[in-house]
Amino acid sequence: MTEAYLGLGSNLGNRLAFLQRAVAMLDDAAGVLVTGVSRVYETDPVGGTEQPRFLNAVVRVETSLTPRGLLDLATEIERDGSRVRAERWGPRTLDLDILLFGSREVEEPDLVIPHPRMADRAFVLIPLLDLAPGGALPDGRPLAGLLAALGPVSGVAEAGGMELVR
Repeated sequence: MTEAYLGLGSNLGNRLAFLQRAVAMLDDAAGVLVTGVSRVYETDPVGGTEQPRFLNAVVRVETSLTPRGLLDLATEIERDGSRVRAERWGPRTLDLDILLFGSREVEEPDLVIPHPRMADRAFVLIPLLDLAPGGALPDGRPLAGLLAALGPVSGVAEAGGMELVR
């Protein structure tokens, strides 16, 4: 079994329900056990397109799947959540990204682990640190150091009263 972390996001429809369904589908999948769920954060969108704010969270899993198998599962869960890929960084009902997969590094055309933009995104690092406060990238850089390097954080706030259950 490998410990992996996935980022979840939603900014269309019932955002919390989409995230909760994703957690349940991950936990119900063969070869995957959800072992932790971060707090839920409301965050400003990234990418320049005018759109609603996101709800973001991170899920920790133990999995016997390969990185490709976990990506296929994430894509299936997005499809179940009516994800439409019309525009890069555009609004979406559900987004699942593999952030870390044990200490593995993967570089394929459609799969890069660790996630290539996570070091630049407080909305990923903050919930990831909820679950892995002493965590590090495979190259040894501490997650807390990546967040500190971003400087003052704005546009990320704990979504009071909202939580996901596993």
